Amino acid sequence: MDPRPIRILLQTTIPTIEDDWSIGRFSLLARHLASLTDADGQPLCDVVARDRCAAPGTDDPVLATLGASDFDQLWLFAVDTGDGLTANECAAIGAFRRRGGGLMVTRDHMDLGSSVCALGGVGAAHYFHSHNSDPDPERCCIDDPYSTKILWPNYHSGANGDFQVIEAVDPVHPLLRDERTPGGALRFFPAHPHEGGIGVPTSDESARVIAIGRSKVTGRLFNLVVAFEGAEDGQGNHLGRAVVQSTFHHFCDYNWDTAYGAPSFVDEPPGDGMKGHAEARLAIETYTRNLAVWLAGSAHVGKW
Repeated sequence: MDPRPIRILLQTTIPTIEDDWSIGRFSLLARHLASLTDADGQPLCDVVARDRCAAPGTDDPVLATLGASDFDQLWLFAVDTGDGLTANECAAIGAFRRRGGGLMVTRDHMDLGSSVCALGGVGAAHYFHSHNSDPDPERCCIDDPYSTKILWPNYHSGANGDFQVIEAVDPVHPLLRDERTPGGALRFFPAHPHEGGIGVPTSDESARVIAIGRSKVTGRLFNLVVAFEGAEDGQGNHLGRAVVQSTFHHFCDYNWDTAYGAPSFVDEPPGDGMKGHAEARLAIETYTRNLAVWLAGSAHVGKW
């Protein structure tokens, strides 16, 4: 067992911009992870939260050297419009996973965050409007008709600030376990009016869909989480575990508590379901703890 706390890098793909989805918009997540303790009452996680600090088209010094860093996990919030990662950064993230680092990679609707398509393995699990489209042509259509500037994929799971009921796919994955609930599985995620599209890459037997949502507009089922087990690649590297998430709004301050505000370009009317439903807030906090623990793999077994 590694005696250190799990070192987690929370990282966006944009520089610090006040009126955008910069890392400051994920402060409740960072605070929650930093508050977790292990079985001995010691800090479970050591959290670093940051935005890019490099000019467009140049390498970020942390991301571009991630493979040689002492981080255990990268939680990547792709909030860019397609240019958020350089080739060297993608290569370093690949090296990070090949040495056992855990990845959580998330994006949003349409082409938001499409820079992740260049990531090996997990990139193929993200479907966008103009890049790596959903292989099912029947899903290449508008689901959320209200935000008319946003095209597919844009699954409408509810208003920002509300929660959605999720379905855990059998067998229930460790990420979704919660012994406090009937059936032992998490039931709620924060909602969002236009979630992105994800799926299992056809060539990767280590991945499976573990959680499903349902559109409140069309009733269509859509994938919320794809989990990649720590498989061995063709070069004998034992890859770290990975998770692909349909939208970074599952982790945003605004989606946990709308009082924290959103960028000025967000014009959909918010809900207040998360504020009035303590179980929903507890569910996403439990999920993020599960995520930190599961991505850590065997290196930290026994700490929790």
